[in-house]
Amino acid sequence: MVRPAKALRLAFRVALPAVVMLTLLLPLPAEPAAAQTYAFSLDSETVDVYWQNNGTLSLGYEFVFTNAAYASPLDFVDVGMPTSGVNPPDVSATINGIAITHIADSPYVTNGIELGLGVNAIRPGDTGVVRVQVSEINNVLYVDSTDPDYASAVFSPTWFGSEFVSGSTNFTVTFHLPAGVQPDEPRFHRAPYGWPEEPITGFDNEGRITYTWQNSVANGYTQYLFGASFPARLVPSSAIVQPSLWQRLGIEPEALIGFGIFCTVGLFIFGIPVIAISGERRRKMKYLPPRIAVQGHGIKRGLTAIEAAILLEQPMDRILAMILFATLKKSAAAVMTEKPLRLEVAAPLPPDLRPYETDFLDAMKETNTAKRRKLLQEAMIRLIRSVAQKMKGFSHRETVSYYKDIMERAWQEVEAAKTPEMLSETYDKVMEWTMLDKEYEDRSRDVFQNRPIYAPHWYGRYNPTYGSRPSGTSAKSGAPASRPTPGGVGLPHLPGSDFAASIVNGVQNFSAGVIGNLSDFTGGVTKTTNPPPVTSTSSYRSSGGSGCACACACAGCACACAGGGR
Repeated sequence: MVRPAKALRLAFRVALPAVVMLTLLLPLPAEPAAAQTYAFSLDSETVDVYWQNNGTLSLGYEFVFTNAAYASPLDFVDVGMPTSGVNPPDVSATINGIAITHIADSPYVTNGIELGLGVNAIRPGDTGVVRVQVSEINNVLYVDSTDPDYASAVFSPTWFGSEFVSGSTNFTVTFHLPAGVQPDEPRFHRAPYGWPEEPITGFDNEGRITYTWQNSVANGYTQYLFGASFPARLVPSSAIVQPSLWQRLGIEPEALIGFGIFCTVGLFIFGIPVIAISGERRRKMKYLPPRIAVQGHGIKRGLTAIEAAILLEQPMDRILAMILFATLKKSAAAVMTEKPLRLEVAAPLPPDLRPYETDFLDAMKETNTAKRRKLLQEAMIRLIRSVAQKMKGFSHRETVSYYKDIMERAWQEVEAAKTPEMLSETYDKVMEWTMLDKEYEDRSRDVFQNRPIYAPHWYGRYNPTYGSRPSGTSAKSGAPASRPTPGGVGLPHLPGSDFAASIVNGVQNFSAGVIGNLSDFTGGVTKTTNPPPVTSTSSYRSSGGSGCACACACAGCACACAGGGR
């Protein structure tokens, strides 16, 4: 097929999964349009990769191109495919929302699809959005190179020649794993250099687990490879390709014989990822389930300060301290000893306790340290799941911002209190909200420095020195009880710095005497609420060049080179 002199050939170099294929391209004849100038930016590229339960792959691409003001119109796009099994009827595409009707086999790209933009070509200086949908791509899964019970899927999005594309690209790749994959089952492969170490885990609107890699400063001329593995039981065994020795080495003997060209193929050693201790500790502290991160709309109002602390992923020792203070305020418990922390629980319990407060008190009744820690972890798991359920359909980002604003206003009220009585009453009202602050300890010391305060009515139940006890319990410490005043404030009159120190120490006591090592305690919760995906040790790499554009050497990896030079 003869191309008009004005035709621009954007040959998409695509490396799709599980087809360990080395496509060696003969030099292309020179375009008759020698005077054509091809220059553009790829402002963004968004790829949705759907791994289906029948073992096939479906793709959704969105490209945002801006044509250079001095360049020729962008009127053709060639999309390379990994196999010859993808036919034009399997592809649909639009340009700026208008259907592309010219979809045919590409005469320029082996196993490629040609998109003719026609009268909707992107003019010099204009921006255009090209969307492509491809369904039922076969031969896309391999046996995982580290676990024969897992299927490995590696995908490389389209990239362009560096001589044509310039600037940075806001790049997003999302894997939609097959239905039925459980949260603790999938494994992500190591991300390309320059991308976040771990993908964002979430759920799509069908409830399927997703891995999302995002890089706002990627580019359109580098080949990036992304991979994941999941249980092979979820797809037909016939859909999983059993690699030959040549494929394990990344060599297609038919291609070598057919073209008589030898391409150097890199051999790679499987690497076991080494995770830094500090990184692992940070990972343990991320206990929110991924479903919370799936963006909804609007603010979830009505959360308690303790529930908001979960949403903000505050340290668990602080959250447990917040629950302790909540139970003290409701006369449900009293501190018997600070080190080790022992509580006397009221009997019967007040009727207005929340489920997480009741769970907390039940755990604190346990005298065996290991059993108590386990019960506290189970209480936190239930609380986290409850918050996740309440957040369903709401925006995580907007809701977090909303509760951070409440926290700041709470501090402002405390700072504005003019007298010891006002300071005590105000702090008693907003105390839990101030504890949402990451700098709570330091800020408490600063705010109460050189300011006297009356102890709140519940302070005697917190500090055994003052001996208040919840109704239904006995005062065993022998210390005199303080009697609340009508305004809800009781004696004694304390230096603010001493009061702040005693509250801050309550948080520290949880780490020291109740939950033990904070990282280990939180990790025990995280492994249930947000289990880390297991990283595959499959390795992959690509090498640049116009003839041999990729090289792979592992059963879980795949490359397909689609050329054309544009």
